[in-house]
Amino acid sequence: MPPRPEPSQLDAVFKAYDVRGLVPEQLDEALAHAVGNAFVAVTGARAVVVGRDMRPSSPALASAFAEGATLAGADVTMIGLASTDQLYFASGHLGRAGAMFTASHNPARYNGIKLCRSEARPVGMETGLAEIRSAVGAGDLRRAGKPGWIDEMDLLDDYASHLRTLVPVGGRPLKVVVDAGNGMAGLTAPAVLGPLAERVDLVPMYFELDGTFPHHEANPIEPENLRDLQARVVAEGADLGLAFDGDADRCFVVDERGEAVSPSTLTALIATRELAGTPGATIIHNLITSRAVPEIVTEHGGVPVRTRVGHSFIKATMAETDAVFGGEHSGHFYFRDFWRADSGMLAALHVLAAAAETTRPPSQLFADFERYVLSGEVNSSVSDVAAVLARLESSYGAREDVVVDHLDGLSVTHADWGFNVRPSNTEPLLRLNAEGRDADTMAAVRDEVLELIRSDP
Repeated sequence: MPPRPEPSQLDAVFKAYDVRGLVPEQLDEALAHAVGNAFVAVTGARAVVVGRDMRPSSPALASAFAEGATLAGADVTMIGLASTDQLYFASGHLGRAGAMFTASHNPARYNGIKLCRSEARPVGMETGLAEIRSAVGAGDLRRAGKPGWIDEMDLLDDYASHLRTLVPVGGRPLKVVVDAGNGMAGLTAPAVLGPLAERVDLVPMYFELDGTFPHHEANPIEPENLRDLQARVVAEGADLGLAFDGDADRCFVVDERGEAVSPSTLTALIATRELAGTPGATIIHNLITSRAVPEIVTEHGGVPVRTRVGHSFIKATMAETDAVFGGEHSGHFYFRDFWRADSGMLAALHVLAAAAETTRPPSQLFADFERYVLSGEVNSSVSDVAAVLARLESSYGAREDVVVDHLDGLSVTHADWGFNVRPSNTEPLLRLNAEGRDADTMAAVRDEVLELIRSDP
């Protein structure tokens, strides 16, 4: 029996929504085996589907997890290389619990495990992950009287076909550059978009699966990681550029001018398309998306519902409200018809379909959904998060025409501007997102709030 993990090791790798850490210092095969065993013990799953990304450590970790799960009595189906949304498809399509081995956008030395129950229902700290952590920490492996078995299944074509069925792409032909960042979109983009060759002229960038990320980090939320794509879109005279993170569950878009498109803009665009098919439906958005999102949803007859940041909150609220769609400013997009799970590729298909339906350039299409100037996320290291939040509330709470709420950190809203400041789940950081009706207003609010955050008490 492997040694019982130290509490410090578990503290390092068990996050709010997944298991993630450095390999092998924090996450090794023994821990993956224990997590697989505990996952089955805690959830009672009788069948589990396991996918993995292209990181060098993923095959061994996935195999160790599968062995732990079968020891506890579950049957395990290995689907091999997959994007995270492909794993969610497998979970929903097969009706099985799931485990995806990926560290998403993190550097090459990291790996992790995203877990879900059947139908892609999330497993986070409030929905089973805390119990799995406790079981792993106890060091007692469950040994079923009859161990489960392991088999293999290829679901890539079924996944790709399902997405194309959900969002058909017609209209005018488009030239599209896709930067996979050497991540899993290098596998899924050709499978999904290849059969659309008459409609989509696909220009690939960094499609080679390489978990060392030789060209740039697979984290398109950082502007420097979009520069290659932006230059290529302009050079090719392309209509659009798409960028995916390492496990391809997030999608970012570049227009024909090489300009990055805000995920809030994409949330509003996709929301209107979903509302056209389901009039009056509920749309979820988290509190750092632009206020343009709830405004546009309301104007199109939908019901906007605001949530905290984090996929577990989005998915839970979608289930409670039967929402048809949900968007986060981080580039995650959730679909009721996709088991309420997030799919970067499904969001990309919506963008392609919308662009193909009009003769206007994409930049003009996106401009219809842009009303405010956003700061993007600005992080500050602070020693006392609570004291800083109290200082901000003291400064802004008594001002006229201002609304303050505490759904997630501190949100302050004015007719012409607004901001949210919330603590990181894992670091002594405060994250600021500000917006204004114009660039000068946004900059003034951003700078004033940052001065208060970073000033000595």
